[in-house]
Amino acid sequence: MLRFFSRRLAGAIVILLVISAVTFFLFYAVPRDPAMLACGKNCTPDALEVIRKNMGIDKPIPVQYWEFMSGIVTGRDFAQGACPAPCFGYSFANSDPVWDTILDRFPTTVSLSIGGAVVFLFIGLGAGMIAAWKRGTLADKVFSTASLVLSSMQIYFVGPLVMALFVFNLGLLDQPKYVPLSEDPAAWFMGLLIPWLVIQIIFTANYTRLARSSMIEQLAEDHVRTARAKGMSGKFVFFRYAWRGSLIPIVTIFGVDLGSLLGGAMITEWTFSLPGLGKLAVESVQKTDLPMVMGVMLFSATFIVLFNVLVDAAYAFIDPRVRLA
Repeated sequence: MLRFFSRRLAGAIVILLVISAVTFFLFYAVPRDPAMLACGKNCTPDALEVIRKNMGIDKPIPVQYWEFMSGIVTGRDFAQGACPAPCFGYSFANSDPVWDTILDRFPTTVSLSIGGAVVFLFIGLGAGMIAAWKRGTLADKVFSTASLVLSSMQIYFVGPLVMALFVFNLGLLDQPKYVPLSEDPAAWFMGLLIPWLVIQIIFTANYTRLARSSMIEQLAEDHVRTARAKGMSGKFVFFRYAWRGSLIPIVTIFGVDLGSLLGGAMITEWTFSLPGLGKLAVESVQKTDLPMVMGVMLFSATFIVLFNVLVDAAYAFIDPRVRLA
């Protein structure tokens, strides 16, 4: 187990380095100059040079990349002051510390991701298991058809429709917003209820189809048929053997989905104007804010890579046939 995690950790570091390098060097392919944007209309060459130096973009690109990556580990000194590790620099747009901004936005993304994941995982698995158990019946056809229709929808289309119906027309729900859980749990719940519902509409459809197909495949396995031939009840065989074996593909997809959501649910946060990492990433790209883009990108990629490692490790606990070589 230790050797497995060591190898995966080394691989994760390589992946993050590649992502950081690609993101950093692609930034300079953008024709917009962040120093020119910060300098304004009445910009002089001297003022532009001072701004470039303060931003740290007056040096060759490879040197800038090395200083940025080393600053994450050791910290750096800027015109705004010392930046302790982990240092992602200061925003080009407002001179705020990148790391502090990420930590400030992260609770919104966590609340959105965990709440939505609980909803779509519970409903999706439940609907998929029922469809597999009642294969060929009306319930199976209803769940399968509904999942096919809902999986073709998009958050930026469903979100405004749900808000128009339940917020502006019927007035049954509050307009989406983020209130810290520690301040007002009820306002936190009501403010994120619509985003949770919209996320579960999209994801539940995928998990329903995946759970159904995986369960049907497991029910046809030799060890399941053997258990039935020994006289075990259908419910016992379903939950003891088939259900456990069907979890592996579900855990795989869930780990990737949850890691992506925690890294920043861009479309959802932008649709509902929630101040999370996803919305921060979009705003940073629009403002050509390299330190913020790099910080959010590496932070998000770390979660995705981490959850992939955890998913691989979870295989051995879910299915005894799987061993971590």
